[in-house]
Amino acid sequence: EMDHENYTVVTEFVLLGLSQNHEVQMILFLFFLLFYMIILPGNILIILTIRGDSQLGSPMYFFVANLAFLDICYSSVTPPKMLADFFSHQKTISYSACMAQLFFLHFLGAAEAFLLMVMAYDRYVAICKPLHYNRLVNKGICCVLVGATWGGGFIHGITLFGLSIHLPLCGLNILDNFFCDVHQLVKLACANTYIVELLMFLNNGVVIIMCFILLLISYTVLLLKLWTQSSKAKNKVASTCVSHIIVVSVMCGPAIYIYGLPFQAVPKEKVVAVFHTVIFPLTNPMIYTLRNKEIKDSMWKLISKYI
Repeated sequence: EMDHENYTVVTEFVLLGLSQNHEVQMILFLFFLLFYMIILPGNILIILTIRGDSQLGSPMYFFVANLAFLDICYSSVTPPKMLADFFSHQKTISYSACMAQLFFLHFLGAAEAFLLMVMAYDRYVAICKPLHYNRLVNKGICCVLVGATWGGGFIHGITLFGLSIHLPLCGLNILDNFFCDVHQLVKLACANTYIVELLMFLNNGVVIIMCFILLLISYTVLLLKLWTQSSKAKNKVASTCVSHIIVVSVMCGPAIYIYGLPFQAVPKEKVVAVFHTVIFPLTNPMIYTLRNKEIKDSMWKLISKYI
């Protein structure tokens, strides 16, 4: 049993950020602000385009719109605080805000991973069981699947949150990053936390690795199945699958690098974390619009209507 009398209550954390150099911070501020100004309008435009065009009423576009909404939420967890901290000499975050940031980061991140698996299921049914598509992927089932992704994300986030708030911190409060995360808090723990680390790895690292493997297997099967399709159908479906594979790789690659290596410090962690939390949400509007003719055409119609 641990002696809690020797522990100092931590009320806030000091974030070291990405750089201590003022000029570098200003350059990073402008760079990330530009990204943020693309992410929000880009994803909002995707949602408005899909909702406003009846021709984009298929389940695939319903899932894309939900993914865009998740990207908006996900990109609002760490970037606003990071942008504000570029102008702060002392970058601090309260304990409660740190725990909230940690929860929403993993809640929304897991929900996105699960939604990508739902989108893989949608493509599987469309390619392998086209005659049963309307029965297996109808509006009711789509709503249930999207609800399940949010539910699964919430369970994932609240589990990590519960493990994190019970970590014994001995007054150490310096985080060598620009946001709060579970593996950074584990480094500050002043007691043997192997059990907690193992549970965190099982709940985080194993989940993202399994999602990535299952997604790669499913899309590999789909691409192999395409060889039996006609040339026109093959090109269209292959383009959609490749878009999904790019999004899956961009999302899961950095996450596996950060969370898939338990019990050790990850080199270049901050650089990968920037890619994972700031740049990744940009991939949805970029990839799904630049590689999808239907969305591009509808988007230009919507823009032309108001401009």
